[in-house]
Amino acid sequence: MTDCPEDGACNMTPMDLYENVTSQGEKVRTLKTEKASKADIDTAVRLLLKLKVDYKQVTGQDYKAGCPPSENALLPDSGSGAVADGDDMVDPWNVSTTSAKGVDYDKLIVRFGSSKIDQELVDRIERVSGKKPHRFLRRGIFFSHRDMHQVLDAYEKNKGFYLYTGRGPSSEAMHVGHLIPFIFTKWLQDTFDIPLVIQLTDDEKYLWKDLSLEDCHRYAVENAKDIIACGFDVNKTFIFSDLDYMGASPDFYRNVVKIQKHVTFNQVKGIFGFGDSDCIGKIAFPAIQAAPSFSNSFPQIFKGRKDVQCLIPCAIDQDPYFRMTRDVAPRIGYPKPALLHSTFFPALQGAQTKMSASDANSSIFLTDTPKQIKNKVNKHAFSGGKDTIEEHRKSGGNPDVDVSFMYLTFFLEDDEQLEKIRQDYASGALLTGELKKTLIETLQPMITAHQERRKQVTEETVQEFMTPRPLHFNF
Repeated sequence: MTDCPEDGACNMTPMDLYENVTSQGEKVRTLKTEKASKADIDTAVRLLLKLKVDYKQVTGQDYKAGCPPSENALLPDSGSGAVADGDDMVDPWNVSTTSAKGVDYDKLIVRFGSSKIDQELVDRIERVSGKKPHRFLRRGIFFSHRDMHQVLDAYEKNKGFYLYTGRGPSSEAMHVGHLIPFIFTKWLQDTFDIPLVIQLTDDEKYLWKDLSLEDCHRYAVENAKDIIACGFDVNKTFIFSDLDYMGASPDFYRNVVKIQKHVTFNQVKGIFGFGDSDCIGKIAFPAIQAAPSFSNSFPQIFKGRKDVQCLIPCAIDQDPYFRMTRDVAPRIGYPKPALLHSTFFPALQGAQTKMSASDANSSIFLTDTPKQIKNKVNKHAFSGGKDTIEEHRKSGGNPDVDVSFMYLTFFLEDDEQLEKIRQDYASGALLTGELKKTLIETLQPMITAHQERRKQVTEETVQEFMTPRPLHFNF
């Protein structure tokens, strides 16, 4: 993108600039129709030309009447919602790539306009928290951020911050990929001793899926049990269903309305790719996902404070929602939320797509038995090995495309053991079957332990987590 115009146009959204040009063009036509003085017409035309230049500088596109900015126009904060970069496609609902290694995350960082989580930031998190960085940070699984340094600045000044993450409940059973943001969020909560809100977007799933409202709400409660089983502190965690909380919290709904007023239909079309046949509920929904980013959406927790910084750990496909949120925040007097972005958890069949809850064979579910886990890994996990044992021993396998190795990077805690597996597999000393066996032996006890914890989660426990109430924190 070229340099920002000096008059602040970079602080405006592409749609704001588009509407300014359109309005000025109508003014020029009106002046000409009314046969205004040449001086007035010339002044209006010069302003129109300047606005068109500003529009192109900010969006990278020429202004065309009747053609609002496309999804590739840049928001002040960053890039568009749906990203098609080469053969990678990323939006909040679909992720695909033709590369066996998965999405090119370095390109995504550039396209989204976020910042790479470099070693300096990982070291600072360790220094500020006094804790060893989580394996997801050490291994680049959380790889991108927005304003994390600002969050750490606030923490060092005892201003504190809160966490917000979520889950779209589209089925009763969650898979291991769904655990990634919750595993990391729990580490953040424990490490920084801060409050957490978890949004269950049962309303979103009703709008997008062919599901009844009752089923969506039931899935939210069932998913809450799996989330609670991750070990969150009930004294610091509020889990809420949109279908319940929206009607019970005037403060939350007021923030939704404020956000809705400051985002145009053309903006959400550009960011999310909505079409004319999409229901209006989809168009209005992004404001609901944005609202938990602001602390006064939870008066029972923050007592009306609107200055508490929010940090959102999420997969990077959710970033379009929060680029929109960050664009709106200063216009309604709130701090921008900060973000930590994770990579995608690959399907068993390979990193070309993320796991799907609707395809039983693409995922290891939290309800799977040890036998099912073993069968799925052995039968479906994409291999980076060679076709024959002889060839594999000679040339080695490719851990960068091997799904079993990818899964171990998420779940095997020991860095030295992981590196030895990588080297042995690449050299041919470790066979694909042996690598899969290591993954099976890692997943089976992990999922069995999760299932045992989930059995301890009663309906009363869920009710306690989902009841609006004060939380414990010290800032």
